[in-house]
Amino acid sequence: MDSSNGDIRDFTTYVPYDNKLYPPFDNKLISNEKKSNLISRTMDVGSISDRWLYVRGEKIDLKTWEGVRSSKKQMSRLWPSSPPKKEAWEVDVPKLNLRHIIAKGTYGTVYRGVYEDQEVAVKVLDWGASTAAETAEVRSSFRQEVSVWHNLDHPNVTKFIGASIEPSHIKVPTKNPELNGGLKFTYSMACCVVVEYLPGGTLKNYLIRHRRNKLPIKTVVELALDLARGLSYLHSKKIAHRDIKTENMLLGSHRTLKIADFGVARIEAANPREMTGETGTVGYMAPEVIDGKPYNRKCDVYSFAICLWEVYCCEMPYGNFKFIDLATGVVEKNLRPQIPKCCPRSLAKIMKRCWDGNPEKRPEMDEVVRMLEAIDTSKGGGMITEENSSFGCFSLFKRGP
Repeated sequence: MDSSNGDIRDFTTYVPYDNKLYPPFDNKLISNEKKSNLISRTMDVGSISDRWLYVRGEKIDLKTWEGVRSSKKQMSRLWPSSPPKKEAWEVDVPKLNLRHIIAKGTYGTVYRGVYEDQEVAVKVLDWGASTAAETAEVRSSFRQEVSVWHNLDHPNVTKFIGASIEPSHIKVPTKNPELNGGLKFTYSMACCVVVEYLPGGTLKNYLIRHRRNKLPIKTVVELALDLARGLSYLHSKKIAHRDIKTENMLLGSHRTLKIADFGVARIEAANPREMTGETGTVGYMAPEVIDGKPYNRKCDVYSFAICLWEVYCCEMPYGNFKFIDLATGVVEKNLRPQIPKCCPRSLAKIMKRCWDGNPEKRPEMDEVVRMLEAIDTSKGGGMITEENSSFGCFSLFKRGP
């Protein structure tokens, strides 16, 4: 402003939404007698147009531009320079069509639905009634899951389609007694993660259905190989899943096994001491994890061994144990599921090596893949059913490896 002659320069200066400042369009002098009219007209228009923010020119020192920088800083606080950048994997929430509940878990409810003409599974995390601490925990878990899952691409890892990272109004189905078992829809303020839908359900439910007749050895090895290859891939990406169990394995239409649920997965720490805490499900947890000691990806190898035993036997490991007795037994007494006498030696060897109490003695998952690929399944060797058992296959627990 030039106050010596009573004139001001270019009363209105334009600043675009990208927060970049541009010089005045016209540097002509404006007389004092027009000043009040210009002020009045500008204030009537308002401070924001469709494209520009208007800054009062009398506040700007054109010689030093200090006023410009000050105005710029003030506007950036009051008016965001641009909306948050949308990630390529963010879903368009209104396009989600949720149909019915598949499962419920600690961190959310899983629905079957459709997104852009594709069948999907949608895990919805609803924290509407949660406390601040609970909301923070769920939000942290959700962000962790998305950060790990969206970069993965492997035939034995459930395909990530997208997510809604910020809470949105998601239309969710609930049972409506007034409609004779029909559904009504309500809007829930929630986040969600969208993945491919796998019609075979969980591996655990598949094993329960075969509890009586068991599985052929060829099927056992095929399922074990799928899981081993998926884990080998994760470990090659420095990712420890930390919750490997048959409930977190899904089956496709051709019985292809895929690893799911990355809610507690994380990038493996360079220093094992940075990874501690009881994370996972106790029956599948490695001794060092139960004991609160530092651990690494080898905790997944231990969990794989328990899953392998479960696939072979079609039984739940440690079914009759209380939590405290199981935890104490695994850590202090080397408790493991007993391998049936009818189990092929090659398969039993893999179980024993993978659930060794010393993590350093457990093999890497790529080695496990090679050991499984070397098993000859042409001669049988599946679990003998209860009716035909005379080999003690159902003495399921023992102490020692």
